[in-house]
Amino acid sequence: MKRLVLVLLFALPAFLSALIIDHTCVDITQIPESAILAAKDSLHIAYGHTSHGRQIVTEGMAGLVEFANNGGKGLSLPTDIFAWNNGGTDGVLDLHDYAMSGDVGYYPQWVNETRTYLDNPANSDVNVIMWSWCGQVDGHYASGHLWDWYLEPMTELEEDYPEVVFIYMTGHVDIYDDANNKAANDSIRSYCQNHDKVLFDFADFDRHDPDGTYYEFVNDNCDYYDAVGGTLLGNWATEWQNTHTEGVDWYDCGAAHSVSLNANQKAYGAWWMWARLAGWGPAGISENPDSDSDLKLSVVNDINVISDNTIELSFYIPEDGPATIEAYNISGAKIDLILRDNLPAGSHSCSWDRNGKSGVIIIKLKHSSGITSVKLNCI
Repeated sequence: MKRLVLVLLFALPAFLSALIIDHTCVDITQIPESAILAAKDSLHIAYGHTSHGRQIVTEGMAGLVEFANNGGKGLSLPTDIFAWNNGGTDGVLDLHDYAMSGDVGYYPQWVNETRTYLDNPANSDVNVIMWSWCGQVDGHYASGHLWDWYLEPMTELEEDYPEVVFIYMTGHVDIYDDANNKAANDSIRSYCQNHDKVLFDFADFDRHDPDGTYYEFVNDNCDYYDAVGGTLLGNWATEWQNTHTEGVDWYDCGAAHSVSLNANQKAYGAWWMWARLAGWGPAGISENPDSDSDLKLSVVNDINVISDNTIELSFYIPEDGPATIEAYNISGAKIDLILRDNLPAGSHSCSWDRNGKSGVIIIKLKHSSGITSVKLNCI
């Protein structure tokens, strides 16, 4: 039996807008157990990185398991709920750490590694790819290669593997090349915002403590200064740790080139991202909040269980005219055309055979009166 969950598009409508994971996405207590379980059911993740990338998974997410088991942050969840391994055995999150060699600073190695990995039949279930930077993002920007060595190849991968979500990432901060580092990361942020991508904003975590305090001149070890080349003022992570309780407010997990608290925050952000990719949001039927029309789209099937691949859709258009219904994956790539027809005003229905397509799927209705969509978590 295939289960089909319909959730309301909220804050980031159907992920047809950018999904940005940053320091505002760290309240681990807000992620419901159902969203964690949905991520385990639907996501198959491969992660490529070198030393800085350890902070997210190898250190942060690994340490979170025991922290949560012991009630850190006041959590009261099933034992090992945040556990992960390669393959998802024993019902944990399927996450292949160090799935690919190197990091995105090594072009074209990272692109070739991604294609080789995804073309391997043993990895046919993988639907999320994430790469981290180490220290090369500012150099790529300074040499004029940020586009052709990173952003363009990412776009090409999305086109060639439309059922895979490719997570973009900013590089860690670097006080010794501050201007290029900031410009490079801002370029990646702008691209993701303007092209509706999924971004894990690694550098943003480096610049904010858990209270949201921003540090402008900061290094990757969380030291902060009064200016570039100026006076060292302190270390925001160790200062915060020293005024809070270990095991309750934060956990010791190690953090390559940095401090445990920084890896804590990135682990919380990662789980926020996994939950969002798995469709976390209030249940219901969605309508585009920017549209003043009466355009409507809903799923006829039982929204909890579906016995086959056929999804029955019901929709309403307020005026005569052409209507288009398309299916998109979470990264915004179109994966199927469901309907294109010139229709009279009123209620209509159609069906879509998704042919085994799984994960978060967005069904989008376009009409002269507006655009609306529903988000499905197909597992």
